[in-house]
Amino acid sequence: MLKLLFVILLSPVFLFAQEDKKVMEPINRLFEGMKKGDSALAHSAFRPNPSFYTVFVDKTGQPAMKANALGDFLKAIGTPHKDVWNELIWSPKVEIDGNLAQVWVPYGFYVNATFSHCGVDVFNLFKDGTGQWKIFHLADTRQKEACSVPKELTDKLK
Repeated sequence: MLKLLFVILLSPVFLFAQEDKKVMEPINRLFEGMKKGDSALAHSAFRPNPSFYTVFVDKTGQPAMKANALGDFLKAIGTPHKDVWNELIWSPKVEIDGNLAQVWVPYGFYVNATFSHCGVDVFNLFKDGTGQWKIFHLADTRQKEACSVPKELTDKLK
């Protein structure tokens, strides 16, 4: 009886963990596409016409926000380049309500094994009628200082 109660109490935790993994699938696919230079793989993570924004501090020290276009992003990924783009993420915070999910995740971006910048990625995702999660909005912050990428992640780049 105690075993059954334990299983019943833990099953919602298991189900939430499974859905969190499903939400992360398109995000991981995006980063895999970036790493491989595969724009089709990266594109498969998105719904049509997603919005992209970068939040940063401009050269004058003022807060700024820049809109980006999916086409430009995919072109940059798919244009042959010898460098490997490694976006390392850790400790994602996944929130789900029905067919809407949000993921807040710190990242460090590396060209090959050389640090470029860090920040936070914020993804909004929609689960369609087939049960597939897709990104419809992406915003990120970018800075070169005050970055604390976990060593166990950067060690994998060596």
